[in-house]
Amino acid sequence: MISGVLQIAGLLVGGIGMIGTFAVTGMPQWRVSAFIENNIIVFETIWEGLWMHCIRQANIRMQCKVYDSVLALSADLQASRGLMCAGSVLSFLAFVVAIIGMKCTRCVPSSWQAKGYIILTAGILFILSGVVALIPVCWVANSIISDFYNPMVNVAQKRELGEALYLGWVSAFCLIAAGAIFCCICRCREETRSYTYSSPTLYTAHSQNKTENSYSKSQYV
Repeated sequence: MISGVLQIAGLLVGGIGMIGTFAVTGMPQWRVSAFIENNIIVFETIWEGLWMHCIRQANIRMQCKVYDSVLALSADLQASRGLMCAGSVLSFLAFVVAIIGMKCTRCVPSSWQAKGYIILTAGILFILSGVVALIPVCWVANSIISDFYNPMVNVAQKRELGEALYLGWVSAFCLIAAGAIFCCICRCREETRSYTYSSPTLYTAHSQNKTENSYSKSQYV
């Protein structure tokens, strides 16, 4: 009963992390224009994402343009593209594997032990996808903060942390939490199985010892 509830909870948390990873990969709000010092043009907001940059004017009109060349991007954005795509694929694969390994799923004939290995695989994939998605988010955030406090960078080129980065941290945390839940479920299953297998052995040995003692006493008499 507890194992089934934990599986459902892990699947829900992992699903939230997977959807969040997909959203972060496509969102343009990775870097947002900073209104500081002489940069007081507040009616125009600039968004920079992995695939496009957008200009939003006075909450009325927004124009987006896909980057013309990948080589024109900074190193952190270039690497973030590949890492976020890899994280999205891994999170989707982990979600599918988790569905197959759940107790209530009967899509393939598998034993209780095989289900445990499938759940463990899903947990490892969830943790791996969370780590892969966390790396580009932290990398871009560190780059933004470094440029913000760098006096050599022009004020007009300084950016602030966008909504996509905060959503990326939450999504990565959900993926890692889901992986931890599934790994704990598999660990508990292994301990329960070892206890179940060892108990009859101890009982049999105890019964055999008791029989031998009774037989020795009868011979003595």
